[in-house]
Amino acid sequence: MSSDKYIHSDVEDRIYSYWEKNGLFKPKKNSKKYSIVIPPPNVTGSLHMGHALNNSIQDLLVRYYRMNNYETLWQPGTDHAGIATQALVERKLENENINKNDIGREKFIEKVWEWKNQYGDIIINQLKKLGCSCDWSRNAFTMDENLSKSVIKVFVDLHKKGLIYKAKKLVNWDTVLKTAISDLEVDQREMNSLIYYIKYPIDNSDQFITIATTRPETMLGDTAIAVNPTDKRFKSFVGKTVTIPIVGRKIKIIEDDYADPEQGTGALKITPAHDFNDYDVGSRNNLEIINVFTEEGKINENAPKEYIGLNRFDARKKILKELKEKDFFVKEENINNKVPYGDRSNSVIEPYLTDQWFVDAEKLAIKAKEIVNNKKTNFFPENWSKTYFQWMNNIEPWCISRQLWWGHQIPAWYGPDEEIFVAENEDDAKKQAKEFYKKDVELNRDPDVLDTWFSSGLWPFATLGWPEKTEELNKFYPTTVLVTGFDIIFFWVARMMMFGMEFLNKEPFKDIYVHALVRDEKGQKMSKSKGNVIDPLDLINQYSADALRFTLLSMASPGTDVKLSEDRVKGYRNFLNKLWNANNFLITNKCDFSSTNEVPKLSLNINKWIYSELIQTKNTIEKNLKDYRFDEAAKNAYKFAWNSYCDWYLELSKTILFSNKEEDINEVKKVSSYVFKQILVMLHPFIPFVTEEIWLKNKFDNSGKDFLMHYNWPSGEANIDQSQKDVEKIIDIISEIRSFKNELNVSPGSFTTISISNLSKETKNFINENSTVLKKLGRVNEFLEDDQNKSSGSMVISGEIYKVYFDENVNLTLIKENLVKKQSKLKEEADKISKRLSNKGFVDRAPKDIVEQEKSNYNNLENDIKKLSLTIESL
Repeated sequence: MSSDKYIHSDVEDRIYSYWEKNGLFKPKKNSKKYSIVIPPPNVTGSLHMGHALNNSIQDLLVRYYRMNNYETLWQPGTDHAGIATQALVERKLENENINKNDIGREKFIEKVWEWKNQYGDIIINQLKKLGCSCDWSRNAFTMDENLSKSVIKVFVDLHKKGLIYKAKKLVNWDTVLKTAISDLEVDQREMNSLIYYIKYPIDNSDQFITIATTRPETMLGDTAIAVNPTDKRFKSFVGKTVTIPIVGRKIKIIEDDYADPEQGTGALKITPAHDFNDYDVGSRNNLEIINVFTEEGKINENAPKEYIGLNRFDARKKILKELKEKDFFVKEENINNKVPYGDRSNSVIEPYLTDQWFVDAEKLAIKAKEIVNNKKTNFFPENWSKTYFQWMNNIEPWCISRQLWWGHQIPAWYGPDEEIFVAENEDDAKKQAKEFYKKDVELNRDPDVLDTWFSSGLWPFATLGWPEKTEELNKFYPTTVLVTGFDIIFFWVARMMMFGMEFLNKEPFKDIYVHALVRDEKGQKMSKSKGNVIDPLDLINQYSADALRFTLLSMASPGTDVKLSEDRVKGYRNFLNKLWNANNFLITNKCDFSSTNEVPKLSLNINKWIYSELIQTKNTIEKNLKDYRFDEAAKNAYKFAWNSYCDWYLELSKTILFSNKEEDINEVKKVSSYVFKQILVMLHPFIPFVTEEIWLKNKFDNSGKDFLMHYNWPSGEANIDQSQKDVEKIIDIISEIRSFKNELNVSPGSFTTISISNLSKETKNFINENSTVLKKLGRVNEFLEDDQNKSSGSMVISGEIYKVYFDENVNLTLIKENLVKKQSKLKEEADKISKRLSNKGFVDRAPKDIVEQEKSNYNNLENDIKKLSLTIESL
């Protein structure tokens, strides 16, 4: 333990193995229960900064409750990530010159399982690197046999209730992956696009109606032109027909509120098969629906023959060329618009009409809304409940089928006439078919698989053994809290709420803590294209898992994104060294580690003070954790360990340790060891590796009987009496002396002489009684009863004036001149900001965060100017 520095690379893997070997992550029987299910990372994933924040928070909570007599389960696992995993394995096979269609579905799925068994634990091992204390013996995977069983049961039950059905509807279609995808998998990108103005000839006249579109290829499927009923420009056209250029098909001009007179020309081409809004217009007006694309995004046989087989973007070019040649083209303009891209394939998504399976989410949402309304489930921060309701109140049918091979195959079979039989297995489906047809028939299973979010929606109860009535389900459901990012409130959180209420009639979690994004130090979103992605594993290797965890936790302020900088992580690595060095100090001074189970005798004022600070800090941190204020909890833990204990208590204790008062020395040795042990206990959930290493080195584990992970937090009363107030007064005086030197830019190591002639009798007596410690830590040569006839600075502490005399080499006149110059510069800066803030144009146009920052800068400058004024006056 004599090493000067804490070397995390020598410690972390060894300590993690020690935890696993001793089975410390498993629930330990107790009447109180605490459970969290991990948001399952994709099996294809690798640890990113969002995972690091999310799992640091979960681990902090789990470790705290595990230490404080709760039977604690942190349920881990991974998601099979249908689209991502299939795409990855397809690419791998293509590199080996193997096409999935050549080897067939069964063989392909074998290949995916081979990949999963080889690489699927990468993310799990990375979570271990972070220090996550999940019960890995229960590690789940959404394609495991028991989870698959629950998925099939849920599908069959919902189908029986009429809450799952098959229908032909418009979906987000990925033409590269050839599957429907969820809204979550659609990336709406801001693009510079062209909008084209095209005139459609009105039949039996020489007039035209002009429309504007960014996707002229979809005109091949137009079935109407819509205008707003209030738009007087087109009143005479309503009810007339136009002929679609190139296509030659006749369509009607109709009225519909969706047409916006202010947008484009005010007249809209309506293509119900290829636009979600147009689909709604088509439904309202009973329009024909004409699909003009194939699954691959090519033009199909519903278009003129010269276009059939063309890629949609090649078709666009050909259409524009022909429109220009035939004089139907009016003009084109540059616009900024949002274009939907598939986040996996990076291709433009097409609204596409196809047969899919849907869940009646509106009905399932009723109970899921009630439990948030009646506070059975609470969001932290509370404002996220508004986001939840906003989506739930406008919920659409949920498309749950995917045209993939990897995933839970839909348990539906088709008879010879396409009659559908939904059952938990093929035998049951055959029985249903025999009853229906009155004979044995051949059935074909639906080739589609379920949306990944369908299976992960069952995560809180399926991982606990449902549909079996297991002991774990009884103990740990509902779970205590869900820790999640805001981006999946709709796609995952809401669905767990719906399924939990539908199948167990209980909310899946009591609390939902929604954390913010981790951004770079400038507040920009991390992205590969910007080159600003910070890899958590790099920071763990360089600075330790503890330093990264503590950084993220200390910045996890509700509703505020984490602006992560490497310097912060480096700073918290120094915190680990501070603890390490504090322990070395205790060992060097032969402090007593053997009797730290009981609170030692407290007769010395510094010992009463540090014990009182310990209990107050413990109470504050516990409240912070219960309020989900992880940033405050980390700051309070840090402040106590670094400031109160290391900077003040150990420094103050030196005057006793280096004295000849045997009884006082023994008391300080016992109290310093006891309090340090409690620091390890309180910091363990935040920084588990370094605390465990010191715990074991000091033999606090009592030969394996007292595991730090199960050690209770300290209990006791913080009794504040005069002796503690005296210590605080000593600290105040020393702090003010140091601060005064700093303001004057005088070396902190320099000595001063201080006149106390102007102090009250009570304060003089206090100074004289504590002069030894004040002189040593305040670097004071002498406290004088009378003023000296030479230059001095006046320092005010608690309303009383201390005259401070410096060594000969400190030129107070020069210091004063420099301070006046500095003050002048600050005033100039403040004036510039003041002018900007009084400029209404700047305040109205500048981004809100910039304006707030300027106000904050101005206030800080004003405070600095006032401080400097007081210091200048004192010289």
